[in-house]
Amino acid sequence: MAVTKEKFTVNQELIAQFANALGNPVRVSILQLLSKQSCCYHGDMAGELPIAKSTLSQHLKVLLEAGLIQGEITPPKTKYCINRANWNLAKGLLIGFFH
Repeated sequence: MAVTKEKFTVNQELIAQFANALGNPVRVSILQLLSKQSCCYHGDMAGELPIAKSTLSQHLKVLLEAGLIQGEITPPKTKYCINRANWNLAKGLLIGFFH
């Protein structure tokens, strides 16, 4: 029996990508923290959130891959901020989805 792959729209794929990134309270906390300031260093976030630095790094990676945040690496520090273009795209798509 042949398996057929369903086709999804670009918007459906993006909504799923953003929703997946928002699917953990730690990542929601990170986004809330970053939305209140222009940028924040990894070490500073680790001091604000009740999680280990390694766990924080894993969650930041998910948010980066979803495109909701962006990072600027200046060894030995990494600075993160909201990716405003994708943030606004996510807001629009999710508002439209729930409307």
